[in-house]
Amino acid sequence: MVVYVSVRGWLECDGSQLAAVKEIIAGNTDEHYSGGWGFPVRRFNWTSYVFYGGDVREESVSWLLDQLTEMAALPAEHDDFPKVQGLFMLTHEVEGLVEWQVRDGGVHVVPGGGSHQYLGN
Repeated sequence: MVVYVSVRGWLECDGSQLAAVKEIIAGNTDEHYSGGWGFPVRRFNWTSYVFYGGDVREESVSWLLDQLTEMAALPAEHDDFPKVQGLFMLTHEVEGLVEWQVRDGGVHVVPGGGSHQYLGN
């Protein structure tokens, strides 16, 4: 039986991190799931946002997690800027809701909160 995981979320980064994030994505393209990445048409103000959304086969979820782990470790443009941060909500067809919190230079996997359970329906 094929099991799918619905993945949706975003990253917040600075200009230099955005360029590096795009390089990481370009280095991990495939014929299917890499199409889930999205960017605003043009950058404005100081924070850049990167979005991902897609239904991914369970065995391919690590492909995305590996990219996010690499992105989370990117240095900031200036010392007073934060590292890449963001939030991804994953709804596993069998195991339910999980959060990937991108912060502090890594990806922290935690059970999905009760206020987000509606996303699993």
